[in-house]
Amino acid sequence: MITFLYRALIRNRWVISGKKLIAGIFRYLILCAGRLWRLENDRDYSGRKKIIMRGKQVSGRAMLVLCLASFLAGSLFCASRMTWTTQPSSDPNKEAHQFPIISNQLKKLEASVKQDCDHKRKLVEGKSEDVIMGEVTKTHQAILSLDKTISRLETELAAARANQRLDGQVKLDGASNKASPPKQKAFVVIGINTAFSSKKRRKTVRETWMPKGGELKKLEEEKGIVIRFVIGQSAKPGGMLDRAIEAEEAEHKDFLRLNHVEGYHELSTKTRLYFSTAISIWDADFYVKVDDDVHVNLGMLVSALASNRSKPRIYIGCMKSGPVLFHKGVKYHEPEYWKFGEEGNKYFRHATGQIYAISKDLAAYISINLPILHRYANEDVSLGAWLIGLEVEHVDDRSMCCGTPTECERRAEAGNVCVASFDWKCSGICDSVERMKDVHNLCGEGNGAVWNINL
Repeated sequence: MITFLYRALIRNRWVISGKKLIAGIFRYLILCAGRLWRLENDRDYSGRKKIIMRGKQVSGRAMLVLCLASFLAGSLFCASRMTWTTQPSSDPNKEAHQFPIISNQLKKLEASVKQDCDHKRKLVEGKSEDVIMGEVTKTHQAILSLDKTISRLETELAAARANQRLDGQVKLDGASNKASPPKQKAFVVIGINTAFSSKKRRKTVRETWMPKGGELKKLEEEKGIVIRFVIGQSAKPGGMLDRAIEAEEAEHKDFLRLNHVEGYHELSTKTRLYFSTAISIWDADFYVKVDDDVHVNLGMLVSALASNRSKPRIYIGCMKSGPVLFHKGVKYHEPEYWKFGEEGNKYFRHATGQIYAISKDLAAYISINLPILHRYANEDVSLGAWLIGLEVEHVDDRSMCCGTPTECERRAEAGNVCVASFDWKCSGICDSVERMKDVHNLCGEGNGAVWNINL
């Protein structure tokens, strides 16, 4: 029996813990006790106790001695075996021989981890921290570019659907279905909001920050910078006011005419039509609206826009949140003040109306949804309302609202030239016809700055 137990332990490589050893001994004693009990009660017909083992009888006393001897021998063997197996082994081959399955799994895991670490080490080996950060920056820029591409495709899809609906309406109306000319590529379209009575303002703008004649056309062709005075129609089409604009357009070729009747209280409608008309003619990255009594440094404006070129749905300007004026008769009175809550509340954040810029996808959104965009009394509030519920990034650029002359002059002397300058109290440059040239001389970036911008 001892030999059998020893061979079984060696063959199966058992490691017996203390608890298992005690349990085994206990079971073994119970087995022996049960065997003795049966021997006591197993009598033959002659009344003698006996046990039959293949023809040879063994007495109960001999069986008891045999059990005790086996128990002592097993205890000594198991104790020595447990002591030997619980000691840490320094021989890896011996451990692998005892636990072949676990050893193989550990070797595979170790090899996998080592291979992964070697791969990552090779990726960064020989590269400085600046190079690694450069690669991270490139990846970030690629993600932004992809986001902008997706936004552009969504906008183009929506525009195509809108054009299909429009084409279907044209066919139903029986009008001609001529193909529209292809859009002209541009970086930015700058629309200068003007009126019939602002001829002298337009003259000072042309003499200061806006190129004219051949320079204007060259700027458009080489830099993709389109600049136009934006104006609608008079209340009497073909009248004296319209003919005066037509004569000015023939001389300078710098107007964008809208199918809109001019009026101060129609600025929200004019703004909608400007973006809709501009995006139907030019395929630009940005569309800017600026008043004709604001001084602009074109180079700084283009640089500010270019820094946001990779982002989709951009709304740039001097963000403000002024009070909602509910008293009748005051300037900038808001007839629908009750929509903004209790009296004395402020507007949501929006760009001041003197100058602001939006990206192409936002201009397309305005064009597509033109009929259902609500118009408030103030056009800058209207634009902010159209965009407030969209996934739009509001960029608050304070260089687009420098005061004149002190602030813009001080910044120009420090080399930090403003994008745009005007007087807050006049919502533009006060007496701009007389002062525009002075502001240009004090706060201007120089006539050649825009030509040095690399787009």
